[in-house]
Amino acid sequence: MTDRSNLKVDLECSLAAQREAFNREPMPEAAERIGQLKALKESLIRHQEALFEAISRDFGHRSPDETRFAEIVPAVQGIDYTVKRVRRWMKPSRRRVGIAFQPGRARVVYQPLGVVGIIVPWNYPLYLALSPLIAALAAGNRAMLKMSEFTPATAEVVTRLLGEVFEEDRVAVVTGEADVGKAFSQLPFDHLLFTGSTAVGKHVMRAAADNLTPVTLELGGKSPAIISQDVSIEHAAERIAFGKGLNAGQTCIAPDYVLCPRERVDELVEALRQQFTRLYPSLVDNPDVTWIVNERQHSRLVDVLDDARAKGAQLITVNPANESLEGTRILPPTLLLDVTDDMRAMQEEIFGPLLPIVPVESIEEAMEYVARRPRPLALYYFGYDKAEQQRLMQHTHAGGMCVNDAVLHVAQEDLPFGGIGASGMGHYHGHEGFLTFSKAKGVFIKQRLNTAKLIYPPYGGRLQKLIYRWFVR
Repeated sequence: MTDRSNLKVDLECSLAAQREAFNREPMPEAAERIGQLKALKESLIRHQEALFEAISRDFGHRSPDETRFAEIVPAVQGIDYTVKRVRRWMKPSRRRVGIAFQPGRARVVYQPLGVVGIIVPWNYPLYLALSPLIAALAAGNRAMLKMSEFTPATAEVVTRLLGEVFEEDRVAVVTGEADVGKAFSQLPFDHLLFTGSTAVGKHVMRAAADNLTPVTLELGGKSPAIISQDVSIEHAAERIAFGKGLNAGQTCIAPDYVLCPRERVDELVEALRQQFTRLYPSLVDNPDVTWIVNERQHSRLVDVLDDARAKGAQLITVNPANESLEGTRILPPTLLLDVTDDMRAMQEEIFGPLLPIVPVESIEEAMEYVARRPRPLALYYFGYDKAEQQRLMQHTHAGGMCVNDAVLHVAQEDLPFGGIGASGMGHYHGHEGFLTFSKAKGVFIKQRLNTAKLIYPPYGGRLQKLIYRWFVR
């Protein structure tokens, strides 16, 4: 699929082969779906070492442990969770039939949509390929995956991993540059799931609209962390530092900035500095430090820092060993103080280990600050007052939320995951993923007896008038 002259034809042929195969088997049995998922799990476990090496090579360096707990563990857990429940999810659900339409039955039947397109980002190139694929297979679909051009080594292993389990008319992997991704998004899939930036998500949605293809968009945005008056700063800093340091901040749900009571800012800064130092006591040759994925992203983040510095921000760089980072794509955790709305750090999703801290006078001001901005993919609240926790849950909008933690809501397979507004639309994970990739078809069933003929023409009979009087009152 690398021949540009035949690109469109190749993609259309792959889609046509999958659609033809789906039409031959439009409703796979539960046993078949479970077998596919179990085989996928076995292949994933077999390829662990190759995945560790490939992902690290794509990033310049990433800890195998980080890949294990952030990508492989949730994928395996997602398969196990789904295998145990997919039979129940597939069962038609009974619905009520009104007395006027008796005798009859109503059911909702969950059918596969057909062929699902999945556009995979570079930041978690394994989990964000397999997680939607698990849901698509559980719902009985075929799938085509477009891997990121920025993680070619991972794409190669994922292609091999999936090729050992599935024929191409069941699961196909597509690789290539941005032009391949553009052509992929223009295919008439039965559903298209895209994970990536808000800007690219708009283009994907426009392309899908030409085919009336339904989309699930998992985007990003600026996810805030809100600090209360009563929380332990040490506890909050520990969890924020973990969430921000994971994958060098290259996580769509990483804390993007912190709203902190003004009188607690200095305490928070010191606590975050200590926590980052504990997590990453050195940066160069530290196996736990993830690099920025490529030079383009590294230069962008350096530009964001330069912009903030030029406009008056105070930068606190956490480089405990005071190492030279020249010749690497390592970016140290950096706290930004005195930030203003005209800085790029406060306008763009950061997607790196930079953390602005914004002082506020009250929890009300923090909530208003969030409400005035595009709705984020995640929101984090740190505080022990249960009434205030409830207030934040009910009166702020975000794709998902953690109370006294960061990022770990994404690992809860029984919670839906998805954005809202500028951070996306639709959900997947667990049961919500099964529903996203299924058609919930309403079915009304009658047998021989037909009481509905009482309301057939000619209208105006005495019995019809009694019926109207009975039901319209």
